[in-house]
Amino acid sequence: MIKPTKAAIAAAQNQTIRDVIAPELDVLFCGINTGLYSAATGHHFARPGNRFWPTLHRAGFTPVLFTPYQELELISLGYGITNIVDRATASAAELTIEELKQGSQNLRRKLEVFRPKVLAVLGISAYRTAFELPKATLGRQPETMGETIVWVLPNPSGLNAHFPPVKLAEVFREFREGLAFMGF
Repeated sequence: MIKPTKAAIAAAQNQTIRDVIAPELDVLFCGINTGLYSAATGHHFARPGNRFWPTLHRAGFTPVLFTPYQELELISLGYGITNIVDRATASAAELTIEELKQGSQNLRRKLEVFRPKVLAVLGISAYRTAFELPKATLGRQPETMGETIVWVLPNPSGLNAHFPPVKLAEVFREFREGLAFMGF
């Protein structure tokens, strides 16, 4: 993996990267928005210290530990990646409430087109704000989006101190087991 320069990372502000998506995936993992490091590389969850890829592997979603450069291989496993907000920022805290709400509408349209079985939103606070559900909790949500089941998982960012790696993998593993129970 080629490490982007500081200048490339700074220049990634407001850039977008393409979704890893295909019709009728089993799970569409949905981040809050792309970070500058990921935008500079053009790959999701690329920043060193982000725990998305190790967590997917530890939870049994991938047969080996993928790197961000292998993200397209997720599609053959029935998984994809998108974000609530497309534009890259240094921190999700830079996003406005209006951006998150607009992102939720854009995401709903994406779900209508691609029809994943499950949307796995990675971050409870962003989910609550974007979808105006202030009492939402982690786990399967009572509301669907069209035919898509919604499940909220912890944010895999290394900044999420509430979920150390072992606990994060445990929650993702429980999610995977819930999917198997549902027949996915």
